[in-house]
Amino acid sequence: QVQLVESGGGSVQAGGSLRLSCAASGYTYSSYCMAWFRQAPGKEREGVAAINSDGRTIYADSVKGRFTISKDNAKNTLYLQMKSLKPEDNAMYYCAADGRSAGLMPWVLCLKKYTEGEYNYWGQGTQVTVSS
Repeated sequence: QVQLVESGGGSVQAGGSLRLSCAASGYTYSSYCMAWFRQAPGKEREGVAAINSDGRTIYADSVKGRFTISKDNAKNTLYLQMKSLKPEDNAMYYCAADGRSAGLMPWVLCLKKYTEGEYNYWGQGTQVTVSS
């Protein structure tokens, strides 16, 4: 059973930085798609960034140039480095994952999963609060 546990959230002032982590266990995928999503109160969940096992990435326009998604395969941990945080970044942040134990997950499939939010596994979330 795959488990995803996020950490690293907290309260910062606008302009500050945070690094979110998502530790994955029970994860034996040879090829994967992983992503960060966020949901603010009263708003729909939105994709923030995604990465595949080849290291290809995609970002929401609102975070381009400020956030960086990465994965440490040795530690089986997904990261989201967030800089120049803004009050509009206030949200609960979730990591999501899907993969295959054999064969490849093509980038086009990862993009589809990211666009539609269709992942088999989700973390419990970590809160990010940015004050102005």
